[in-house]
Amino acid sequence: MAVVPVSPQDSMSGHVLDFLAYLEFERGLSRNTLEAYRSDLLQFGAFLGRAGVNVLEARHAELAGWMDELAAGSAEKAPAAPATLQRKAACLRSFYRHLRRDGIIEHDPTADLRSPRKSQKLPQVLTRDEVAMLLRAPSGNDAAALRDRALLELMYACGLRASEAIDLELADIDLTAGALRARGKGAKERMVPVGREAVAAVKLYLRSGRPQLVGLREERHLFVNRRGGRLTRQGLYKVVQRHAKAVGLDDRMSPHTLRHTFATHLLAGGCDLRSLQEMLGHADIATTQIYTHLSAERLKDVYFRAHPRATQDQA
Repeated sequence: MAVVPVSPQDSMSGHVLDFLAYLEFERGLSRNTLEAYRSDLLQFGAFLGRAGVNVLEARHAELAGWMDELAAGSAEKAPAAPATLQRKAACLRSFYRHLRRDGIIEHDPTADLRSPRKSQKLPQVLTRDEVAMLLRAPSGNDAAALRDRALLELMYACGLRASEAIDLELADIDLTAGALRARGKGAKERMVPVGREAVAAVKLYLRSGRPQLVGLREERHLFVNRRGGRLTRQGLYKVVQRHAKAVGLDDRMSPHTLRHTFATHLLAGGCDLRSLQEMLGHADIATTQIYTHLSAERLKDVYFRAHPRATQDQA
């Protein structure tokens, strides 16, 4: 019987599926991360296919060649941004380390792989006055306004991601203890304190707003839409944008802005970095450290606006 050769693409697909299963079941990575890894590896596999190279035989030269191709762009595609190249290089490193751990390859071709340094873009944050304006924006006592006020208060009070806010269930929040359980990336859970203003807003929503929205429907999620079903990510985005626009902040505002603002205000108030890391649910403290740079920039702004001799030469 003749042996049918395995194409580079077929070989790649099998190893990618095995790698993604490892990431999902052993590392617990989120669906969005798994999809990004899958897309990157299939794109890399297509590159290897054009070169006629098997994924297990790829060397540093092929990996660097793919990165160079992405950086250069083409007539159909714009050059990849440094942040994109960073992500794809990290994906390749993780993939080939997995292959080596499993004894499928002897040498890791990513050992000397380099990618451009990603520029550190400081996130947008709101001042305390701007936060106060935003939180006052949902006016009135109708059910939707009570929901919106509770949602904005809770996102700012706890530094929640959009996905964490819409995933909150009634059983996740303890208003007596002033704490909630957030489900972060990779299905990791963490406990976060809830301040009194947010507690008061959520209590009012649960007493007078949510029952009107839900009616007789059984719904375990805390935040619901006007039909009583779970609030979607798109619905949350519309809530944030509507109230941000009402107070003139829509050009600087996204759901994540409240998370950045939460972190920056806590650091400015004396919170230590490790505690902030726990509250944000960051796996690596290096991710949290961007807020120290942000706080330093804000301090400099305040200094140069307020100090009478700040702009003078100090020779």
